[in-house]
Amino acid sequence: MTRYGPMYGPDITFLGVPPCTVEEPVTYADADVVIIGAPFGGGTSHRPGTRFGPSAIRQACYLPHDGSRPSLALRVDGLKDLCVYDAGDVEMFSGDIERSLAALETAVHAVAAAGAIPVVLGGDHSIALPDATGVARHHGLGRVSLVHFDAHADTGDVEFGSLHGHGQPMRRLIESGAVRGDRFLQIGLRGYWPGPDTLAWMAEQRMRSYEMTEIVARGLDTCLTEAFGIATDECEGVFLSVDVDVVDPGMAPGTGTPEPGGFTSRQLLDAVRRVCYELPVVGLDVVEVAPPYDHADITAYLGNRVVLEALSAIARRRRDAETGTPWNPTQPLLDGR
Repeated sequence: MTRYGPMYGPDITFLGVPPCTVEEPVTYADADVVIIGAPFGGGTSHRPGTRFGPSAIRQACYLPHDGSRPSLALRVDGLKDLCVYDAGDVEMFSGDIERSLAALETAVHAVAAAGAIPVVLGGDHSIALPDATGVARHHGLGRVSLVHFDAHADTGDVEFGSLHGHGQPMRRLIESGAVRGDRFLQIGLRGYWPGPDTLAWMAEQRMRSYEMTEIVARGLDTCLTEAFGIATDECEGVFLSVDVDVVDPGMAPGTGTPEPGGFTSRQLLDAVRRVCYELPVVGLDVVEVAPPYDHADITAYLGNRVVLEALSAIARRRRDAETGTPWNPTQPLLDGR
């Protein structure tokens, strides 16, 4: 089967990693990670443009696209120490959300079933439903917890007459049984949505949602440590979903539903590093990068670095498991050279 490649723009892989084709498992049989593009914007409720997110995230780097990125902090090369492929984009027609989400779930499940970690580049947040479901189908429904960075809870019910959209995937995941409500950790919520009825539903599911006021009062590290303890209880793996609007729009303007008062870029990168270093991550997505509103590619660069931070931390976690020597974040950069 011919590689589909991208829906929008040239066929560029993530920073030059080798290409593969989802429908041909032999092309990624040795993969640790497979990157999948989900260029879907049909679930947005406000400003459109996320269909161009995968292409922007793949390209957003001033360094050569040579399939190598040594991390100064973690002393590993996430693109070399792991075997990483890019499967291109899934065909996702914005006019048919159910067909598009089903196609993405099939692709994600195929990658997970092959023993690799699917890394999905969005696209709006409606893709979290097929992403986490595809992973859970392989590892076991209800056996994968979800760590969710976002300004919004995304637990709406029927919006604009539809069960699917970027404000509803987390409710659909819990209702379907793919993810347990009491193993659902949301970090960075703020603003003026959702309303009391939806919050009551979330409480009934025993979700744990860390709003920014609590995070500021208790400290981000404290909240993350608490969330990690919940995420690893009775679950074999963790799915990480990162909506870039968790970051303050002053640092991530290229998104459809900006909400002031969020994380700094540094806080998000540090948090993603902790998740992927300390937890058994079996899948992740980065969503809601909307290039039409992205001054100077700020948000695309952040999305790119979120992926790199995750891959570097996964590589470091595996190295430390093999050597028995844990990463020391206080070690000076040039120590031992």
